[in-house]
Amino acid sequence: MIIIVSGLPRSGTAMMMNMLKAGGIKILEDKTRKPDENNPKGYFEYEPAKKLPEGNISWLDEAEEKAVKVISFFLQHLPDKFEYKIIFMERNFDEILKSQKQTVMEKGQKTHPKEDKMMLEYYKSHVKQTKEWISLQSNFSVLYLSYNEMVKHPEQHLDSICEFLGNELNKDKMNKVIDEKLYRQRSKKK
Repeated sequence: MIIIVSGLPRSGTAMMMNMLKAGGIKILEDKTRKPDENNPKGYFEYEPAKKLPEGNISWLDEAEEKAVKVISFFLQHLPDKFEYKIIFMERNFDEILKSQKQTVMEKGQKTHPKEDKMMLEYYKSHVKQTKEWISLQSNFSVLYLSYNEMVKHPEQHLDSICEFLGNELNKDKMNKVIDEKLYRQRSKKK
């Protein structure tokens, strides 16, 4: 069994990886991508996972009984030979887009409002299709968690994470990972 933390980029996947690590789950990361102002606590990425679309799956053997971050676009490339417990992070789509734009602008690149609207529709469609696909996979079990709700009321979600994973995790340490000051790209919608 492999624990996969997934979702769109900037949806709270790094926070969840950090929470699992604090709770006592072994994680697969290589620290190639260094913390920065957008993720000061780290990205918790594993470079080989980014090569799933190229068919690079040899690293999955070392992921057994651990957690690894795999963005939602790559889930369909996971081989059938493993059982997966997916923690799928969801976040307000406008906030994801704002957060991604902030990262792009910090690199000196520009975005266009027309592209933003197209990306928003693309993300919504992708998440809908991914959820439908996951529901058809017999070797996948999934827990959908809202980043927005997790930051506001973490205690309410910690039990569901422990129950889903079948582990008694250190919920106090997991709760301390959540830093509301890092929730910067908030939607104005209630």
